[in-house]
Amino acid sequence: MSRIRSRAGTAVLTTLALTGAACAGTAVAVPDDIGATAAACSVDYKVQNQWGSGFTTAVTVTNNGAAVNSWDLTWSYAGNQKVTNGWNADISQSGSAVTAKNASYNGALGTGASASFGFNATYSGSNAMPTTFKLNGVTCNEDTDPGDPGDPGDPSGRVDNPYAGAKVYVNPEWAAKAKAEPGGSRIASQPTGVWLDRIAAINGVGDGMGLRDHLDAALTQKGSGEQVVQLVVYDLPGRDCAALASNGELGPTEIDKYKTDFIDPIATILADPKYAALRIVTTIEIDSLPNLITNVSGRPTATPNCDVMKANGNYQKGVGYALDKLGDIKNVYNYIDAGHHGWLGWDDNFGASAELFKSTASGNGAKLSDVHGFIVNTANYSALKENNFAIGDSVAGKSVRESKWVDWNRYTDELSYAQAMRTKLVSLGFDQNLGMLIDTSRNGWGGTARPAGPGATTDVDTYVNGGRYDRRIHLGNWCNQSGAGLGERPQANPATGIDAYVWMKPPGESDGSSTAIDNDEGKGFDRMCDPTYTGNPRNNNNMSGALPNAPLSGHWFSAQFQELMKNAYPAL
Repeated sequence: MSRIRSRAGTAVLTTLALTGAACAGTAVAVPDDIGATAAACSVDYKVQNQWGSGFTTAVTVTNNGAAVNSWDLTWSYAGNQKVTNGWNADISQSGSAVTAKNASYNGALGTGASASFGFNATYSGSNAMPTTFKLNGVTCNEDTDPGDPGDPGDPSGRVDNPYAGAKVYVNPEWAAKAKAEPGGSRIASQPTGVWLDRIAAINGVGDGMGLRDHLDAALTQKGSGEQVVQLVVYDLPGRDCAALASNGELGPTEIDKYKTDFIDPIATILADPKYAALRIVTTIEIDSLPNLITNVSGRPTATPNCDVMKANGNYQKGVGYALDKLGDIKNVYNYIDAGHHGWLGWDDNFGASAELFKSTASGNGAKLSDVHGFIVNTANYSALKENNFAIGDSVAGKSVRESKWVDWNRYTDELSYAQAMRTKLVSLGFDQNLGMLIDTSRNGWGGTARPAGPGATTDVDTYVNGGRYDRRIHLGNWCNQSGAGLGERPQANPATGIDAYVWMKPPGESDGSSTAIDNDEGKGFDRMCDPTYTGNPRNNNNMSGALPNAPLSGHWFSAQFQELMKNAYPAL
């Protein structure tokens, strides 16, 4: 199964890697000549975009047999699809039969070599996928074991998008808290992330559920279908070096304890064959790696703690170790945290962070194939899509990038940032089918304050401020934001390059306490959670915009939960 990458109107489009197996409910006949014999070739056929009367497709053919100097790939359509134009191949069609011949520059295919081409086509009715491809007359087959339910393009057996065709685990502990709130039953059935934010969380804190308890409950919810479980792996040494509310239990040098007492026990549980039927999504260490770019010496937002973590390398060592250990488990899908546009969207942060992600994912035992994707906006508030202004707009002779809100950022919202970061990461060597997740748990910004259209064009600041959905005082504000609302509900394949919108941060769980609170959880007091705080360089010395009377991070915050429901967009 390959990722569903595009959306036209409200119709979700299907993309298939041809394996001779059914995908996402699409019945595909298994031809007699696809089966137990070794494959001479493999084909990845993806519908990238589709509209009312047409579609665009990308095809990659891999030669698994002897080297050839020229090739032609043939298939037939069951419907009325008609190819109109193509690229990187000479494509012709007779009736339902299509032939794609190599171009002058891509005819040589050695053993294991691939060629890619694409085309536009028209159709009406059903756009059924071809079931059989032949390379130079030899039938192609991506999977020599037709009973293997995984993605034949991935030797681990993982599917391309774990969220496609699957239910997602509803944490009963969070659901119970949501149901106890007035109106909370409206969202209590939504899936949220399970946070493993300290060693004790693995076995359960107090009477709370531990990791095995959650996995057992997920098996019960699973039934006969596919089931995703979302875990946040979050306990690096010297955690979140630029903040205090989310500081963790491990000191900056306790990398060995992180490995042996945190990652190793998690890996042991996840590798239990009892849980092999679950698709386990692991969000790896939010708020970590980008700090080594943005909050170190030489930057205006530098902190001594981040300098320490950059010098000792324990963020990279810890993330690399987690990717390696968890990536060895066939049904685990690792997604690395990639910040958000209001953190990494500037030129001096964007590329450097992507390079750091690559070096981290290819060191300390990790390899790029251990990374299934990246997640953005985790536990943050950045708007999914700003529709009332665009980065290319100009007002009164000034670019939107010159506005105080955008402040020369390259992106206005999380969707454009996630898609651009994905493109950058693929260019650096990550898998071309890399998937992105966007946390939409608190970025809806609905309610009465949501603008209905652009601001006045008197000047660029009036234009942007009048039209922006994100109503924070400053993009750097991150703690229990006043006016925030629930965002898009969790869903698979919502946009190009995006595996899913998720609620990784459970709505109603505090970002940090408004005042200092003694605790044994390793959590400090950050003034960014204090509504009276007048700011620092990270938020350009603005007010924090935080709600009052908040408890420790991760604890239930009823007032915030009610605020999020009131300002939900789409509305509840």
